[in-house]
Amino acid sequence: MKRYEKETNRYAVWRGLVTEGFKKWQKGEKIYQRDKERISLYVSEDTKAKWLDYTRNDGSLTISRLIREAVDSFIESKAQFDGNDLSKINPETISNISHTLKEPLTSIKGYSQLLLENYREKLNEQVLDTVKNIFEQSVLLENKIISILDNINVEPDYDVLLIEDDLATIRLIKSYFESKGFKSKGVVSGSKGLEELGKTTPKLILLDIILPDLSGYDICKTIKSDKVYKNIPVYFLTAIAGSEVEKNLPETKADGYILKPFNFSDFEVIFKILNSYNNEST
Repeated sequence: MKRYEKETNRYAVWRGLVTEGFKKWQKGEKIYQRDKERISLYVSEDTKAKWLDYTRNDGSLTISRLIREAVDSFIESKAQFDGNDLSKINPETISNISHTLKEPLTSIKGYSQLLLENYREKLNEQVLDTVKNIFEQSVLLENKIISILDNINVEPDYDVLLIEDDLATIRLIKSYFESKGFKSKGVVSGSKGLEELGKTTPKLILLDIILPDLSGYDICKTIKSDKVYKNIPVYFLTAIAGSEVEKNLPETKADGYILKPFNFSDFEVIFKILNSYNNEST
């Protein structure tokens, strides 16, 4: 027994009983070592009580059934998609998929965590290893779900992304674009603009050069060097002298600029681009 414990770093006797692992080792069977780190799940007392009440009230509930229902729900939801173009998915549909998958997965994680924390000493070695594996696989599946859903690039519900730190200018341009039948979204910093690009792909970007966090020149260079976004037209919207802006056009690869204070007629070039998108779709 001492040799077994030294070789495997496991108990040969636990609570007065010979362990299953030691019995297998005596028979010459292979003892698998799991070099894994335990991941804990912390929940409030109210949540813990809710989970416990749910298991007591639902006598038909099993962990394996929850896993099967989660996978079936995912397959059923995915079957509604048109091919592999996930960008066409309605945002509400994505939210429903997330809810459908995470609800049973939360229960799986919670139940296995409760077993590990409250009944560890009552479980034999084989059952304990199985519960640990269920919990670890639940964490992996959760991370995979989050990774997939967070990387879906949803088609925007607007035409123009306006990166501009002046709220009055944002409101004015949004109102003017709406009068012309186009939707726009304004963000007040460069970082928020890049974050928005990570979610959607607008038809055109209006970009201020002087922003509170990042330079509009640098943002434009970032966009134009990205293989996904490089074809989005980018127009500077700025109070900087036109001669200064023109000197930076070759390096930034911006498609043009509009100077402040602007006339609404200055936006004719913008509407030509937006109308060309509409003509292509008809």
